[in-house]
Amino acid sequence: MAWLFLIISGLGEVSGVTFTKLSDGFRKWQGTVGAILSGIVSFYCLSRALQEIPISTAYGIWTGIGSAGSVVLGMVLFRESKDWRKLVFIGMIIVGVIGLKMVGGAAH
Repeated sequence: MAWLFLIISGLGEVSGVTFTKLSDGFRKWQGTVGAILSGIVSFYCLSRALQEIPISTAYGIWTGIGSAGSVVLGMVLFRESKDWRKLVFIGMIIVGVIGLKMVGGAAH
């Protein structure tokens, strides 16, 4: 269950960043509310995941999901550059996240 909480927290991080962009500097209330709610969900789920997953593993995976997801959504939703080098580095983040999952284990 901890890993599910960690994945949800990472997706909450991605949606929080996306809503922050859509809030236009917190001038648009819909984006602002979305960013706040996403942040609450993200941190709550991260706190639940940290009950069983070591912080070094959980935080690395959480930021990896947030980073890679934000870059991909930026490319898709906001027409940001799709430079092949960005895709290579996103791939490296994903490999790092997979590696952390493989060696992470449970907290002792």
